Amino acid sequence: MEISDKTLTVILAGGVGSRLHPLTSERAKPAVPFGGIYRIIDFALSNCLHSGLRQIMILTQYKSHSLNKHLRDGWSIFNPEIDEFITAIPAQKQTGEDWYVGTADAIYQNRFLIQRSEAKQVLILAGDHIYRMDYAEMLKDHINKKRDVTVACMPVPLEEAKSFGVVEVDEGSLIRRFHEKEAHPPTIPDKPEHALASMGIYVFNTETLLDVVQKDHGVSSSAHDFGKNIFPSMMGSNITVGAYPFGGKSGRVTQDAYWRDVGTIDAYYQANMDLLKPMPPINLYQKDWLIRTYHGQFPSARMVPSKTGEVGFVENASLAGGDVIIGARVIRSILSHNVRVEAHALVEGSILFDGVRVGAGARLRRCIVDKRVTIPPGANIGWNRNLDKLRFTVSEGGIVVVTKGYQFPN
Repeated sequence: MEISDKTLTVILAGGVGSRLHPLTSERAKPAVPFGGIYRIIDFALSNCLHSGLRQIMILTQYKSHSLNKHLRDGWSIFNPEIDEFITAIPAQKQTGEDWYVGTADAIYQNRFLIQRSEAKQVLILAGDHIYRMDYAEMLKDHINKKRDVTVACMPVPLEEAKSFGVVEVDEGSLIRRFHEKEAHPPTIPDKPEHALASMGIYVFNTETLLDVVQKDHGVSSSAHDFGKNIFPSMMGSNITVGAYPFGGKSGRVTQDAYWRDVGTIDAYYQANMDLLKPMPPINLYQKDWLIRTYHGQFPSARMVPSKTGEVGFVENASLAGGDVIIGARVIRSILSHNVRVEAHALVEGSILFDGVRVGAGARLRRCIVDKRVTIPPGANIGWNRNLDKLRFTVSEGGIVVVTKGYQFPN
C-alpha cells in the first residue's frame, strides 16, 4: 500500500482573513482569485493531486459559498467508489455552542471523521498560501525517520520572521523550541540574518494528533491554535517533532522554493506581480506539475483598434479568456476573465478580477479591482492617494482596492 493511501489530508480553510479585507468581505481567503485564473486554494489542492493524495477534507467556516462553488466546479475530479474524495466539511458545532475557535479546535471538532478514515498519518495544510511542494517526499521523510510529528520549515529574513512561528532545531533536525510570532525570534546559527520559520504544513501520526488536540481541548486558557499552543506544549515531551526543509528534497517538482503567505493586501499584490517578472520565482510552467483550476467557457483574449484607429498595446501583462483590449494600454498587469478595457484607457501595475469594465480614457495605477466593477470613462484611480482614501481601501504600501460591485456616483 502506498504512503498516500494511508494519509488523510486536512486543509484548514475557515479563517476570516481580516488582513486581506475587502477582498475577503464576501469570500473566504482561500477563494480569493490569484494570478488571473486561479483561486488561492488551487495551489494546495494541486500539490495534493500531484503528490498522489486522494483523500482530502477541507474544513470551511467563514463565507464559504464562493469556495464551495469553486470546489464543485473545478475539483469534482475524484472517484468516491475507490475511496477518493475532496470533501468540504462545514463547521457543525460538534462539541458545544461555539464555532471553530482555533486551528487545533477545528481538528478536534472533526476528530470522529479522522478516526473513521483509519489513516496512519494526517497531513494538515493551510488553504491560503502560494507555493508548489511534493508532499509525498515530506511523508517519506516523516516515516523513514520514525517521527511523531514533522513540520515543514524554511529560512526567512529576520524582519519577516516576526510574523511566523519560528523553530530551533538540534543537529538531528529535531525541533527543541517553538516561538510563535515573537518580536525577537532566534536566528539560524550559520545564517544570523535569518530564522527558521514554520510554513503551517504538518504531518502527524494520527494517534499523536488526536491525543494532543484532546488534551488541548481541556485547557480553558488555550487559544486552541497549533502555533500558539499545540507545538509549544509538545516541546520537552516524549513526542518527537522534526523539521523538514522546504525545497531541500528533489522529488518531482522543480525546486523554486517559493512560498508566500498572502495574508495582507501588499503581500497579495506582490505575489501576483512576482508572476510578471522576466523569470518568475515560482514555476507555473512545469508540465507535470501544473496548477489546476476551474476554467469557464470564454472566447480567446483579443486586442482590437478603437473606432478612431488607435491600436493600443500590451506590455508584460497576463490576459485571460474573454478579455478585450480596445485601443488601450495595459502594462505590468494581470487581467482575469471577461475584462474589457476601452479606448485610450491605461491600466498599469494593476490586478483586475472577472468582469471588470474600464471606461474610455480611464487611468488605473497599482490597483486591485474586484469582480464586476465598471470604472467610468475618464476616472483616475491610483494617482491621488488622499482622494483614493475617501472612496476606497488603500493599503500601507499604497495599493488601491476597489470593492466587488462598487458603484461609482454618476
